[in-house]
Amino acid sequence: MAFRPLPAKAPAALLREAKPLKALFSQAQRLGHLQRLLESQLQPAAREFCRVASWREGTLLLVVTDGHWATRLRYQQKRLQRDLTALEEFASLTRILFKVQPPTVQSAAAGHSIDLSVRSAENIQATAEGITNPGLRAALERLASHGKPKT
Repeated sequence: MAFRPLPAKAPAALLREAKPLKALFSQAQRLGHLQRLLESQLQPAAREFCRVASWREGTLLLVVTDGHWATRLRYQQKRLQRDLTALEEFASLTRILFKVQPPTVQSAAAGHSIDLSVRSAENIQATAEGITNPGLRAALERLASHGKPKT
């Protein structure tokens, strides 16, 4: 008896039909809408640093990716709260919390690239030739092999 997989469904159909995905998708849409409302009240320079994390029970949690902007937004907190409360979606807003969370940086550790000039490589190679320790000499020669001509 052979296994026959179910026919593939379109992503939009999955988001409408699967209950866990439907709930997740509606929450993402809700946060996206709240984000747009928040951005309408923020100064343009602050918009890229501030994200809505959650909105429940009168508390708005904002994640700010830069400490400098978190401080500036804390100084503007009363004005921001007053402006947001004027909007229907934030009518029950009682407090705004700011959490500083620096963005995750893509690590380049997997693909280290060494930019070494030809002159530096020649100097390292010359040094390696004067070394008697075979392990150190081999390491310096490997390092010197990374020398690239300037383009």
